[in-house]
Amino acid sequence: MKTTTHRAARSRDFAFSAENLEKAKAYIARYPEGRQASAVLWLLYLAQDQSEGWLSVSAIEYVAEMLDMAPIRVHEVVSFFTMFNTRPIGRHHIQVCRTTTCWLRGSDDIVQTCLAAAGVARLGETSADGLFTVSEVECLGACCNAPMFQLNDRDYFEDLTPESAREVVEALRRGEKPEGGSRSGRITSEPFGSTAALREAETGKGSA
Repeated sequence: MKTTTHRAARSRDFAFSAENLEKAKAYIARYPEGRQASAVLWLLYLAQDQSEGWLSVSAIEYVAEMLDMAPIRVHEVVSFFTMFNTRPIGRHHIQVCRTTTCWLRGSDDIVQTCLAAAGVARLGETSADGLFTVSEVECLGACCNAPMFQLNDRDYFEDLTPESAREVVEALRRGEKPEGGSRSGRITSEPFGSTAALREAETGKGSA
């Protein structure tokens, strides 16, 4: 299998910036000769980030050529993973978890609040001003802090209520950068209330 590790792939409409090309080469170099396709997720992330959150056909096929992969193989990867977008999205991509734990904790209300606050008609659509896209996703691994949503590819907002979700969206609309994490004030997934709950249960102090 030939390698294209150190050449820039051809594309009519997309090419990595000089900085991202060097990053792509470094990702590819992590893998043994003949296994360059293992870097496909890294390169797709780079391409999506450079393209303001979505992947065009040209970007996908640019990555395929750079890794000597059949284009259909890379299209299959993109269509499988929900974190890749194949059409333009808003500046702020709000991805609300709707899996069991979040649903039991009120994710339906979070969805409706985000749609209303962002000015988006339905899930998967983008607001008329181009600021927001609201999407439904499967489990994001923050079940102890449900309900939650992910903003773009970086920040988790957890322990949400409709009020705190609205506050986040409104802050984004004002151009602010709200800090991710629990909106209840707790640290990571520590228990609500006393952090000695197990010891209290052992001594009977925590019993009803």
